[in-house]
Amino acid sequence: MTSASNPMSRVEFIAMCAMLFATVAFSIDAMLPALPDIGRQLSPDNINRAQLILTSYVLGMGLGTFFTGPLSDRFGRKPVLIGGAVVYSICAFVAYIGQTLEVILIARVVQGIGTAGPRIVTLAIVRDLYSGREMARIVSFAMMIFTLVPAIAPALGAVIIDFSGWRGIFIAFMLFSLITVLWVSIRLPEPLTVENRRPFSFAKITSGMGEMWRIPAVRISILVQSLIFGSLFGMISSVQQVYDLTYDRGDQFPLWFAGVALISGSASLLNARLVMRLGMRYLITAATGAQIVLAASMALAVTLLPVSDIQFYVFALWQTAVFFSVGMTLGNLNALAMEPLGHMAGTGASIMGAIATILGAAIAAPIGLAFDGTALPLALALLVLSTLSFLLMLRMRAVETFD
Repeated sequence: MTSASNPMSRVEFIAMCAMLFATVAFSIDAMLPALPDIGRQLSPDNINRAQLILTSYVLGMGLGTFFTGPLSDRFGRKPVLIGGAVVYSICAFVAYIGQTLEVILIARVVQGIGTAGPRIVTLAIVRDLYSGREMARIVSFAMMIFTLVPAIAPALGAVIIDFSGWRGIFIAFMLFSLITVLWVSIRLPEPLTVENRRPFSFAKITSGMGEMWRIPAVRISILVQSLIFGSLFGMISSVQQVYDLTYDRGDQFPLWFAGVALISGSASLLNARLVMRLGMRYLITAATGAQIVLAASMALAVTLLPVSDIQFYVFALWQTAVFFSVGMTLGNLNALAMEPLGHMAGTGASIMGAIATILGAAIAAPIGLAFDGTALPLALALLVLSTLSFLLMLRMRAVETFD
């Protein structure tokens, strides 16, 4: 990375990757403080519908993930990355001027499609330039920086709202995208040479989906990932309303969310220390089993305890555990699924990420809409999802040789 053909230092490259990864978290978490105002202004008869601004974005991101990887293999990394940023920014502007919730939701779906560029192509760029342990090291450093974004994004969103209203957040998205695309355009040479590019083929995508679905370990991994994404997105969709309407702590929400994000960010480090000793499947099964107990405990707390500080602290602890479990499961599930897919790693990663994200968004949307002023619908939904995940992990086959 320090050769004459690429002037970027390793530190700059890691920082750039972290900022590209952060596009997704910033685009979701910065919106959380805006949901009450959006609900009151654009959907006063059903303020829960404002949560669809989150799940519609995730749905679009999943759709874009199907094609972004193969398109970058065909046309190069930078054109797809820059093209995605242009789509993202245009849709942010449409959402900024949109006068109805429906217009904003459509813009968010297409904006999510644009986000698939930074989400998928950044990993491909790292793979183009590094391999093996060095690649893992680069990604680890970038993800460590990335974990700070969910911690500060709600607070940053709240500051933007104070100065410019909730529509100002979409201008912030445009500025963020402009900075990253200029950085990539000026400083990063195209990492995929012309001779290494491959033709784009819908048939390759569909045949890859069929092949992956026939492998039990891959199939179960995708289903469990979908359930965990559903739990994560369901929690994110409802959490602001729970803080504000259930526990009357809306003004404290950015600070609590930051603390939870920072604590749960350590899950990846703990997983890295345990996975070599205990194995991927064991850790996933243990994490989903623990979530069954914790979600059931939360449901009991809501049912048996009055709304009080004690119940709030139980919720905050459970929220932390939900985010923490993501760090203990998703990376392991990806590794389990990718092990038999070495011959189609790029296509396999795109297909797996797309299916899990789309299903996760579809699961999360009704969870958010079911909010009734308490955390009970969320707790019951995550109890069901955790139970299904746990049972699927018990049924997983053909993984013992590489777990």
